Amino acid sequence: MGTLDGKVAIVSGSGRGIGREIALKLASEGALVVVNDMDADPAKETLAAIEAAGGRAVPCIGSVTEEGFAERFVQTAVDEFGGLDIIVNNAGYTWDSVIQKMTDDQWDAILDVHLKAPFRILRAAQPVISAAVKRAKEAGEPVPCRKVVNISSLAGTGGNAGQANYSAAKAGILGLTLAMTKEWGRYNVTVNAVAYGMIRTRLTEAPAGGSTIDVQGKEIKVGVNPNLLAAMEQMIPLGRAGTPADAAGAVYLFCIPESDYISGQTLICGGGFNL
Repeated sequence: MGTLDGKVAIVSGSGRGIGREIALKLASEGALVVVNDMDADPAKETLAAIEAAGGRAVPCIGSVTEEGFAERFVQTAVDEFGGLDIIVNNAGYTWDSVIQKMTDDQWDAILDVHLKAPFRILRAAQPVISAAVKRAKEAGEPVPCRKVVNISSLAGTGGNAGQANYSAAKAGILGLTLAMTKEWGRYNVTVNAVAYGMIRTRLTEAPAGGSTIDVQGKEIKVGVNPNLLAAMEQMIPLGRAGTPADAAGAVYLFCIPESDYISGQTLICGGGFNL
């Protein structure tokens, strides 16, 4: 018996990195997971890993910024698993520049993926959650506690040079979290955020300036200088960067029944480093 047996979860950006580990963690505790990635192959790999471990999952391929994606994402959960209990807004990437060199496209792209997409997913989920709550009340049944976990960053809580777009988006998701805490409390939904510090993923492990990712036809440079990574790790009280599994554990804390009376909070997952 898992702590999340029978719960239905949607996790955006769960084909790779942190999102993959979140999906695996939730599934390992019994959740039925809708896996999302822009590309089919990473999503299939996450699905295969979940199924190999005895879990259940289905894919929903596409960019979270596409028109109509949010409705399709939510509907996949309803059609395949009969409801929706956990929403994890994780998908995202960085596209850095100092402000004088940052283009409108850079600004818009990062705000769209980190803030507008979660807004759309939550908007699409509202009718499903509201209807489920109404049915439970009419039947005289208890309303289960549903969970929303939005992903932020220390860039959102403290800012980061070269990331005006990302910092603004990740600060914005905290405002959205607080607003939804107050809107959805009446549905017995908790809404919280996890703000990550340094987590080792393909975006941070890649050599700085020499690696790119393809995002809907745009080649975007990623990576961090290894010397800078080492210096940053020395500033972390626990003495190391976090792993995707560490990151997933923080999200899991907000999904379990023991956190049913915790809402509107931001948990910093940074190994003790929080500035």
